[in-house]
Amino acid sequence: MTDGGRRIGIAAARFNDAITVRLVTGARAALRAAGVPDEDVCEVWVPGAFELPLAARALLLHGRVDAVVALGAVIRGDTTHYDFVAGECARGLQQVQLDIGSPVVFGVLTTENTAQAIDRASVARMDKGGEAAATALEMLDALDAIERYGKSR
Repeated sequence: MTDGGRRIGIAAARFNDAITVRLVTGARAALRAAGVPDEDVCEVWVPGAFELPLAARALLLHGRVDAVVALGAVIRGDTTHYDFVAGECARGLQQVQLDIGSPVVFGVLTTENTAQAIDRASVARMDKGGEAAATALEMLDALDAIERYGKSR
């Protein structure tokens, strides 16, 4: 897969940033490996996962990116806060992509504990940041294929 001159936004949550930094590292490495130059990646940081949908929307509308990779970590605690933040983040990101028609990839880890989050964020192990970036590029390819098919009819 090649980038095709694509610009990618990365919206990253500062809350649990020890995890998110690893996700961003994996995402950037995957984008580089796919041929997306660093200057074609716009990276913004927001306070937490709850703020990711607004950042994704702004990146698509004003940052002139083709897709957004939303990265963060919501780790279950002793309160219901986890359920509200994770659920509303996912709902908001989905709504942005449906409203605008551009890929917004949910690369937010939702784990039971910090150890699970570290494992999933590790570039050497599960590399969920890299997976999220690859998903964004794959979705752009899929949307391009659909558009080409429509034009051929």
